[in-house]
Amino acid sequence: MQDNDIAPWYKQFWPWFLIGILVFAVVIGLGLLFISIVYQDSMVRDNYYKEGRAINMHLGRDQMARDLALGATFEIDDLTGEISLKLAGDLPALPSTLRLDLISPSHADRDKVIMLNRVAENEYAGQMAERIEGRHYVDLSDPERPDEAGWRLTDEVFLASDRTYQLDSK
Repeated sequence: MQDNDIAPWYKQFWPWFLIGILVFAVVIGLGLLFISIVYQDSMVRDNYYKEGRAINMHLGRDQMARDLALGATFEIDDLTGEISLKLAGDLPALPSTLRLDLISPSHADRDKVIMLNRVAENEYAGQMAERIEGRHYVDLSDPERPDEAGWRLTDEVFLASDRTYQLDSK
């Protein structure tokens, strides 16, 4: 009669291997849960009906810019953060202020709104609080006419140092 010495289960490799896989899965799952709670997706909109209605309003504003043959060029000074913009077109009266929206395509918290004040006949200036770079959507409009009676110029630009940007009514 032979006496086989079998070690208890906690001294075996395979039970610990299987327990390790389960612990690893739980840790990864909790980590992903933490990340999804802390870094929520800011691009998701909850009011699709309102957003859909706004599309028609924006298309009318784009058409108004085309009818007025509007165009703009702007530059951003890297040192001071000053934005200088020249507006061209057949506007009956130039607005006293313009609204320049710099919209990040991926993060809503990086969106910037800069109010530009008229400093000369068709020249406007404004100040950015902090420097931004990278791909952005640009929306230039008259803040006194945000509805269908207004106009807007839009484009997608890559913001970098020492560049001039052109906005055209397409």
